[in-house]
Amino acid sequence: MFRLSRFMEALHGNPPVLPARKPSGPVVVWNLIRRCNLNCLHCYSTSADVDFKGELSTAEALATLEQLRAARVPALILSGGEPLLRPDLYEIAARARQLGFHLSLSSNGTLLTQEHARRLAQAGFDYVGVSLDGLQPTHDRFRRHAKAFADALAGIRRARDAGLRVGVRMTLTETNAGELPAVVALTEAEGLDKFYLSHFNHAGRARSHTRETARHRVTRSALDGLFEHVWARARRGQAGDFVTGNNDADGVYLLHWIAARFPDRVRDMRQRLLNWGGNASGVNVANIDNLGHVHPDTMWWQVTLGNVRERSFGDIWADRAHPLMAGLNAAPRPLEGRCGACPQRAICNGNTRSRAYAATGNYWAEDPGCYLSDAEIADPRIDSY
Repeated sequence: MFRLSRFMEALHGNPPVLPARKPSGPVVVWNLIRRCNLNCLHCYSTSADVDFKGELSTAEALATLEQLRAARVPALILSGGEPLLRPDLYEIAARARQLGFHLSLSSNGTLLTQEHARRLAQAGFDYVGVSLDGLQPTHDRFRRHAKAFADALAGIRRARDAGLRVGVRMTLTETNAGELPAVVALTEAEGLDKFYLSHFNHAGRARSHTRETARHRVTRSALDGLFEHVWARARRGQAGDFVTGNNDADGVYLLHWIAARFPDRVRDMRQRLLNWGGNASGVNVANIDNLGHVHPDTMWWQVTLGNVRERSFGDIWADRAHPLMAGLNAAPRPLEGRCGACPQRAICNGNTRSRAYAATGNYWAEDPGCYLSDAEIADPRIDSY
C-alpha cells in the first residue's frame, strides 16, 4: 500500500528521514466468508450469493486468531465475500480485540444497517472500508445490482454516524477513471478522511474483464489529478489519508512529479520511497481465505502455501520452500525482463507479481501494469545523487 498523504506531508514539512521500519509480522487480510450478496465484475474471490462448503468453523477461526497472535501479526482486515453475512463475525471480532489486533472491516456496504453499525462500533473496529467504484450508474454496473450505490452510501453514513472511522475504496478502470474526482469529492463531502485508490488487478472474476484495465494514459491522468489534490490538502495542513494499492509504480511516478516541481527535494524523497520498499506481497502482507488456505496476498488464490487447520500460520509464513515465497522474500527479487533491468526496482520492488503471472505464467516477468516509459525509469533526475 502506497501512503500518498504521508509522502505529501513529508514533502511539505521536510521532517528528518527516519530509518525503514520492519513490522513485527504481516498484515493479514482474512476472507472469513466467500458468500456475498453482490456479483461484482472485479471480485478477486469470485464470490456469489451461495454458501461455500468447508469454511472455517467458529472454533477454528478463534484458534487461528491465536496462531496469528503467536506469529506477531499486528493487524487484521476481515473481508469476504461480504463479512457481515458471517453469523459469528462479532464473536471473532471480540476475541481479536482481546488479543490486541488493529481491526478493520472490508465491506460492500449494502448490508451495513444501523444495527450492524452499532455493533461494529461496540466491537471496537478501528476502521471500516466500503467500496464505491464510481457514481450511481457506474457503481451499480460494476456491482451488478440496481441499488448497490444507494445502499452502500447509506451504509457509509450509518457507520460514520455510529462513530466509526470509515473510508472509501475505488478500483480504477478505464471506464470509471473520469469519475475519480467526483468520488473523492463525495468522500470529502461525507466527512471522511480516508480514500483508497486500488488499481485493477487480474485475479478471480476480474480475469474475465481485463478490458476494464485502465490503460497507461488513463492511469497517469488519474494519478496526476490525485497528486495535485493531495498536495493542495497537505499545504493546508489537511493531507488526510489517501492511499493507493496494486500498482507500486505509483511511488516512482510520484518521484517524477516531485522532480518536475521540487528538484531540490528529489534526494530525500527518494530515500523515503526506498525506505517504504514497494510491493510487500509474501513479506508484510498475507492472506487467509475462507477455507483456511494461506496465500502471499489476496490476489494469489491460485498459490496455496499451507492451511491453518494443518499447520500454524507462523510456520507456514516462515517457510520458503515454495519458489514464489522464496523469490518474494529475496533481496533483490529475481525479476526478469523490463522489471529486472529497471533502475527504479528498489522503490517498487518489482510491482505486482500476480499481474505479471496472470499475463505470462511467469512469477518474475515484467508487470504489464507499469505505466512509466523506458525513458522515465532511466531519467537521471530521479536517481540518487
